[in-house]
Amino acid sequence: MRSLVAFNACLLLLTLTACAVAPGGKPSTSKEFRDCADCPAMVVIPPGKFRMGFDGGEPERYEGPVREVRIARPFALGKFEVTNGEYRRFVAATGHVSGKGCFALRDGTYQKLPGTDWSDPGYQRPILEDEPVACVDWNDAKAYAAWLAAKTGRRYRLASEAEWEYAARANRDTGRFLWGERKDEACREANVFDASGAKALADRRIDVAPCDDGHAGVAPVGSRAPNPFGLYDMIGNVWEWVEDCYAMPHPADAPTDGSPQTKTGCDRRGSKGGSWVTTLTRQTPTFRGRDPATLTSQIFGFRIARDL
Repeated sequence: MRSLVAFNACLLLLTLTACAVAPGGKPSTSKEFRDCADCPAMVVIPPGKFRMGFDGGEPERYEGPVREVRIARPFALGKFEVTNGEYRRFVAATGHVSGKGCFALRDGTYQKLPGTDWSDPGYQRPILEDEPVACVDWNDAKAYAAWLAAKTGRRYRLASEAEWEYAARANRDTGRFLWGERKDEACREANVFDASGAKALADRRIDVAPCDDGHAGVAPVGSRAPNPFGLYDMIGNVWEWVEDCYAMPHPADAPTDGSPQTKTGCDRRGSKGGSWVTTLTRQTPTFRGRDPATLTSQIFGFRIARDL
């Protein structure tokens, strides 16, 4: 029966993508497209269902309760986090102005540095065009999505938290971490705080991954292996803003169809995936960032989604 369901799902997607079988025997896809030369590469994510959340977490950071979510329709998600080069073209086309001053690491702590912004996130070196854009807040990410939508006539947007977690898992049941329970496997798929990071930031007292990805800080997108859906850097590199209004625990009436949690007067927005300098216990698909929509930090960026 499961094989028949998977086969039928593949037939449903045939006009959009070529189906493959991912770990767990469920349909996956590596179909990619771009809507324009300046648009980010997108990957078609097939429909499916999964158990969202984790019945545990840090004190005051509960990640549950676990609930089943069904993604009924395929959608598209950025193959990579939005890069400096892609964001630069948006700024040049629209004149969009981001706020000055973002949080950056200095002496082991985050400090808001005057004059920093996405073009100078406080790395103490020039940024690279293929690194993920950082020091952008939730509103900046929404403005970028609106620009792409107007430019292409397609519905670009931020992913919901449920869509993000579903895409990050990519039909895998590996426990707390996407790479399984072995912490030394973290660097295969993610740019996390590892041996290189600990050496460069000796005053950063957090859990260190027992591996080395060769990057002491942020890395160019796609530097690590993709997940079974063909997505890169879902864990690590930079935190990724999602559409949702943060609420803990997940409300009893939280959507189960993959749509975002929304409410009037939202004071904190969700973010997912951790960063190159986040403690390892937060580098999971279920950990939930919660920050004001106006936060700018050198470890915060975003990934774009689109309806199909």
